Amino acid sequence: MVQTHKKHIGIRRKSRLLALNVLYLIDVGNLSIETAINFVFDQSHNFAEGIKRFSSFLVIATLQNLDIIDELIKKHLENWTIERLSAIDRNLLRLATSEFICCPETPVSVIINEAIEIAKEYSTKDSGRFVNGLLDKIKLVREDKNFIKRFTQPQRPEDLFC
Repeated sequence: MVQTHKKHIGIRRKSRLLALNVLYLIDVGNLSIETAINFVFDQSHNFAEGIKRFSSFLVIATLQNLDIIDELIKKHLENWTIERLSAIDRNLLRLATSEFICCPETPVSVIINEAIEIAKEYSTKDSGRFVNGLLDKIKLVREDKNFIKRFTQPQRPEDLFC
């Protein structure tokens, strides 16, 4: 997945795109987290360190909790398996689900809108609607105390923004 700059995008979107690239490489390319992060960050040398820090935080939070995130996504899939989803949609759903929990300061609507916009640009023509519908169900995870207890929070750098 290659990022194009058709218009100015915000620092959070850049972080999410970097994180999605890393998750995609790990998922599809079967790369280690270290190899994937190094590869993506080497290609993104113009990005500020804050963008890379937030991206790394999202990747780590997602991967540390991948089993329970996938379990939650599967619970809301109808007539689909997680393996049948496009790799971009699958990893975008994982990323947004993780962000619901690890960044409670970020409004749910912002996380969903960002995921929809990324899906529209980098996935299929129907992905925006699909991602929106699924995340609209998954967003309730913020209210689920049992799920939150199971979620491993990675250490947040002091200057990390959400």
